[in-house]
Amino acid sequence: MQELNQEQTDHFINAGYVKIENAFPEDLAAECRNILWKAVQLDPNRPETWTKPVIRIGEIELDPFRKAVNTDVLHRAFSQLAGDNWLPRASLGTFPIRFPGTEPAGDTGWHVDASFPGDVPDNYLEWRINVRSKGRALLMLFLFSNVSEADAPTLLREGSHLDVAKLLLPEGDKGLSFMELAQKLDDLPPRKKVTATGKAGTVYLCHPFLVHAAQDHRGTVPKFMAQPPLLTKTDFNIDQSVEQCCPIEKAIQKGIGRVDIKNA
Repeated sequence: MQELNQEQTDHFINAGYVKIENAFPEDLAAECRNILWKAVQLDPNRPETWTKPVIRIGEIELDPFRKAVNTDVLHRAFSQLAGDNWLPRASLGTFPIRFPGTEPAGDTGWHVDASFPGDVPDNYLEWRINVRSKGRALLMLFLFSNVSEADAPTLLREGSHLDVAKLLLPEGDKGLSFMELAQKLDDLPPRKKVTATGKAGTVYLCHPFLVHAAQDHRGTVPKFMAQPPLLTKTDFNIDQSVEQCCPIEKAIQKGIGRVDIKNA
């Protein structure tokens, strides 16, 4: 069974993400893509019908999606990054499907995904993030189509998870709401921007604090992706010794300055 090597684990701690190629088979990605084309009720051979910049499809609990998120490669990686603090998924959440065009999608701001409900559970903008990453082990980007630089790849702000950990520390268990944190991101230190490109079947496993953003699609081929969370069993323990920490916890400890982890 394929495992993350030390270099990949270190990259996750320090940069905030790891790219796993062939995380699920390309033919399975194609099967999922066909289902999504039917869900959007558009013709893949008639670009003139692609009139919206993005269409979001809700949860689809069908076997191909369950298989994609439950490969041995991914399960092993989940355990390497989160220890045993993760819950298996039966589906892949919502699908933001991006189509080429000139109309702005209106959803391309830098942000960190929230992980637990606030006072108004139905309002995602009021959902919250805290320094123990309550509710979320990973942000995951599943590529169901080939994604090149021309295909609106997700932008990742490398190393920004360390800055976000520092921001969240004084907020305690209550943390910050999605919007409260988003309003602070422009003041963070400059970071290298990388693009989440890859072939269909590629998965990016990202630290839950990683700052990221969508892009408007100016290419020619629609982009099919899912970005589900990997949920936790319990809050992460960032107070234990670094030797006892999983890589997600080590990254938080590094961000808040409790340990100097260069190649932990």
